[in-house]
Amino acid sequence: MTLPILERPGQRAYPPRRSALTGHFWDQLAAGRFVTTECAACSRMTFPPKSFCPHCWSREVRWRDVPTGGTIYTQTVVHIAPAIFAHEAPYRLCIFDLDAGIRIATRLVDADSDVMPGTRGELVALRYADGPMFGVRPVRG
Repeated sequence: MTLPILERPGQRAYPPRRSALTGHFWDQLAAGRFVTTECAACSRMTFPPKSFCPHCWSREVRWRDVPTGGTIYTQTVVHIAPAIFAHEAPYRLCIFDLDAGIRIATRLVDADSDVMPGTRGELVALRYADGPMFGVRPVRG
């Protein structure tokens, strides 16, 4: 599945750390794909990606594309942000339940104040000058 890519000005306020494991995730996100690790033994996915399965402790994990649809569990508006994000305030954050069974916390973009729990959403890739980040936007219509 290809994610919609939304251009964002400037650099990410808090760039993620890259490692041998997470580098693959960030490279795929930059290409418009949301991937995570799945256990080869029990077939459960984990996010963020891990080098082992936290459910059965198997070290046999593989990469898997994650379908991008889901439901907004809850959301909030941050008006008084930590100093590193202060220039972006106010901004929205949400807890998003992917249809694939993963719950993530992320930025909620392109959302009006009428976004309520239970609203359908989709993952998007946010393209900053220094790399990608992911977020969620409500699905309209």
